[in-house]
Amino acid sequence: MDDFILRALLAGLLVVLVSGPLGCVVIWRRMAYFGDTLAHSALLGTAMGLLFELDPMIGVLVLGILISVLLVLFQRKPDLSTDTLLGIMAHGALAMGLVLLALMQNQGMRVDLLGYLFGDILAVSWSDLSWMLAGILLVAFCLRLLWRSMLSIAIHEELARSEGIAVDWIRLGFMLLMALVVAIAMKVVGILLITALLIVPAAAARRFAQSPESMAAVAIGFGVLSVILGMAASIHWDSPTGPSIVVASVLLFFASRLKAARFS
Repeated sequence: MDDFILRALLAGLLVVLVSGPLGCVVIWRRMAYFGDTLAHSALLGTAMGLLFELDPMIGVLVLGILISVLLVLFQRKPDLSTDTLLGIMAHGALAMGLVLLALMQNQGMRVDLLGYLFGDILAVSWSDLSWMLAGILLVAFCLRLLWRSMLSIAIHEELARSEGIAVDWIRLGFMLLMALVVAIAMKVVGILLITALLIVPAAAARRFAQSPESMAAVAIGFGVLSVILGMAASIHWDSPTGPSIVVASVLLFFASRLKAARFS
């Protein structure tokens, strides 16, 4: 196996180890639109990172944290619905990111826009892998600490409040974990397809799960299969790797629905 293929495979597998459980919470809490908002805002974070000569991942993470905090603050105001607020943030950040990158290109700066939009997993280096591993371990540790509280909130938020769970802080913590995963996964499937990697394997796992933990485990399994099949298809047909991984996950989702319907 070529060295760059091994690095790409490891990067994909690292991401799905945490995107599976996070995707389950996203589905339970119906927060897919929030994932899109973080993904779209990642383009502005990338542009800001490049503008200030920082790693784009740092810019994505900082802007993701800012978006998460702003969302929690604005959700306390009843005059705007959450989906309206997310729509404004998502499309506003995406538009500002595109404008800023275009201005930077006009000034002679080279920007691989397609790489940021659709990922460049085959260009992952060992240095990138080390940073990804550190981030994934941090997300996994925080997930383990917050898992029970997130389950309680997903089942019944008001009951969780009455039991003394700090719902607002747990929600903010989950959003920050999402921001970190978006920053990490950007290299794998790109800004436009990150949300698919979060929700599609989790949605495929839903019909096979007997408990929340088993759903998270099955989602990881579907994510691993998506990475392997997507990379194999990319190598065989010379297709873009990130989109190929997402296509594989979507096909696995429909296959899981057919399989579940057959045995139901």
